Parts: sequence; structure tokens; C-alpha cells
Amino acid sequence: MRIPYQQLKTEFERILTSLDVNSTVARAIATIFADNSRDGVLSHGLNRFPTFIEYIKEGLVVPDAVPTKLNAFGAIEQWDGNLGPGMLNARFCMDRAMFLAEDNGIGCVAIKNTNHWMRGGTYGQQAADAGYIGICFTNTIANLPPWGGTEPRLGNNPLIIAIPREGGNVVLDMAISQYAFGKLWQYEAQNKPLPVPGGYDKEGKLTTNAAAITESKRALPIGFWKGSGLSLVLDLLATILSGGDSTAVITQSGRKETGVSQVFIAIKTDKEKNASLIEQIIEYTKSSQSDGEILFPGESMLRTREESLKNGVWVDEGAWAKIKNYK
Repeated sequence: MRIPYQQLKTEFERILTSLDVNSTVARAIATIFADNSRDGVLSHGLNRFPTFIEYIKEGLVVPDAVPTKLNAFGAIEQWDGNLGPGMLNARFCMDRAMFLAEDNGIGCVAIKNTNHWMRGGTYGQQAADAGYIGICFTNTIANLPPWGGTEPRLGNNPLIIAIPREGGNVVLDMAISQYAFGKLWQYEAQNKPLPVPGGYDKEGKLTTNAAAITESKRALPIGFWKGSGLSLVLDLLATILSGGDSTAVITQSGRKETGVSQVFIAIKTDKEKNASLIEQIIEYTKSSQSDGEILFPGESMLRTREESLKNGVWVDEGAWAKIKNYK
């Protein structure tokens, strides 16, 4: 079913304020969750909201906590997230990175002890909308076996690279697993096969069955061994730059996926000067012969956003009913 964007945001805000979350904080969080659903990222919008509420109730997310600065080294800063809402900590860090980049050409802000940022592309868009190149990544709990292994030891460690562009930013937002776990859960709920194999079943065979992959805990890394290596170095960078916890420490602590480490980089650029170059690259890429449509990263999201604002946001009826009935 479809519902108006504003109605979705209002319901999120209502629930948050019922938990005594500050109205300003509740509005900011509700907007990010609603924006995620609006842009078609249901796994980190409406569908993820009940889990976020449980984390608040369990004390894993501290709604009124704000980041505190720990260290500064030129264009690099380290912050402690104090277990505040991950999406607000992330938005703050990208703002700081852009502030540093304004004077230095580049800014890097690393944060430890923070929480899930929901859709990482949000903060790439934030930078690109302001005219900066945005790069950010996070570590996670271990949920991806290293290449050659059968037990999770790596995180799916999302990586975001956003480039400002008139008419719609180019935003690469990808997990290091072939399918983000939110996408696997979506296919599982719909009882649909994956378009291409996304992992192994319990017998060690590649499969398009999302339920079999979540059961075996053997998701496939992008690019096989290359994705495995990329996940490892992103964890190393996030941990070293922030001085925070690694995937290993987060996992072995036995806690849920909280207290993660993240990095936000902003690079100053001349949007107008680069416009023709960007269009040339995109046009050349799209000139390839194809059986279908060739899209640049983020293009499909822009179309979904436009449709959601015009016709309403797609929501799962069961998930929406749960939100509406929340007292």
C-alpha cells in the first residue's frame, strides 16, 4: 500500500516523543527514517524502525547523547558518539568533515562508540547536496565469512561514495556482501529468488534462496576474494582512524550491533567546472549496447523518490499496522 510521506514521518515522530525523546531529536530521526522509505530503502526505513525503538528501550541507543571531540590532527578529527542515535551522529560528522574541507580542501572525521547509521547513502547525499564529494564507511558486527572461510569474521561494512551533479547526484551506496541483509530479508519475506546467487546454503552450494543464506550465515562478498579484502581494510581504517572498536571486538563483546566505528570524508570540488566532465563520463557509460536500461548509481533512487512524493510511499501493510497500533 502507499501512504503520504508526511503521514509516515508524523507516525515515527509520535512514537519517538511517546518515549520522551526530545521533540527536535524526534523530528530529525523521524525525517531520516521517512526519507529512507521515500527513496525505496524500506529495510532502513519503516521496516527497521521497530528495531530502533527496541534499541532505545534497551538502552543501546541513548536518544539525547551528542558526540564529543577527542582529538584533532589538522584536517582529521576523532569523536566519541556516546551511543547516541547513529543517524544523527553520522549527519553531524559529515557536517564537520565539510567544515574542515572548506579550509583544507579535504576533511576527515572518524567517530567511535556510535550506532547504526541506517542508510549510509544519506550522508553521501548530504555532502553532494552541499557541493562536496562525500566518502564514508562503517564497520559492523561479523556477518560475512572471509573468502575461504565458512564462519562470519568480517562485517558487510557499507561503503558510500557520492559525487555532486546537477540534476541528481551520483551516489554509490553498497554493502560488501553481494546483497545487503535488508535486501535478503526483503526477498525472504516475499518468498522470491534472488536475481543472482547471493551466498551459500548449509551444504556449501551457491544459492538464490535468501532464507537459506540467512540460515547458513554464509553471504557472498562482492567480487569474491576482492570483496573480502575490501571489507577487511575498511574495518582496519574505521578502527584505526576512530580509535574505536573493530568488527572482532563488537562481535566478541556479545552485545548487539552497537558501539561501531565510522569514517566521514568530504572533498572540496568545483561543481560547475566538473559538470561537463561528469556528463561526458555518464553519457559514454550509457552508450553501451544493452538489453535493458543502464543507470548510474543513485539514478533509480531519484525516480523512486519522485514517485513516492507524487503517489505516496510504498509500505508493507503489516509493518504499517504495527506502527499505527503502537501506543
